[in-house]
Amino acid sequence: MRSVTVVLADDHALVRDMLHDRLSREGMQIVGVAASGGHAIELAGVTQPDVVILDIDMPGISAFEAARAVQEASPATRVIFLSAFVSDTYIDQALGAEASGYLTKSEPPDAIVEAIRKVHRGATSYSLDVLDRIVIDASGVRLGDNRHTRYELLTDREREILGYVARGMPQKQIARLAGISVKTVQHHIMHLMDKLDIHDRVELARFAIREGLVEA
Repeated sequence: MRSVTVVLADDHALVRDMLHDRLSREGMQIVGVAASGGHAIELAGVTQPDVVILDIDMPGISAFEAARAVQEASPATRVIFLSAFVSDTYIDQALGAEASGYLTKSEPPDAIVEAIRKVHRGATSYSLDVLDRIVIDASGVRLGDNRHTRYELLTDREREILGYVARGMPQKQIARLAGISVKTVQHHIMHLMDKLDIHDRVELARFAIREGLVEA
């Protein structure tokens, strides 16, 4: 039986090397390795792989645009997104790009191997965190109507403060814009971190960008 052919696209060499080694040991043929969405598109056009693994957070063209371009360049190719993050914004875009899978990087290698095999057989594969947010029925796959995200736990004021933090504003400037004291700003930031289970301002900014609160 012919080996499953795979293109790996991730801007972290450690992730690429780990997946390359594991998938090769499982009898899969790695026909291309890319560090950007643009390169993944080129490789897909040349190699016509069965599956492309696309990291969502790569530089250059967005992974969602890359997924569409991959499938234009190689219509039989199936796309699986791989990401450290799960948000409704990302899931919605992944489904819009007609991806066959969305896996988190917390998945063990065995799960990624099985996902590739499932997708190659024509099925779909999603991590449990993603399945909690989507509905799969006769009409297809879509975000659930009553989905619940950590962002929805925030008050309007906390969302406002999060937006300022994500823009890199110092606490004094945030206090002036919000009409509150610096101490109150600090209190809001502490509550944000507790609610979101995030422990520094850089990660708060990344969360805000992923949720579409501010642009990258």
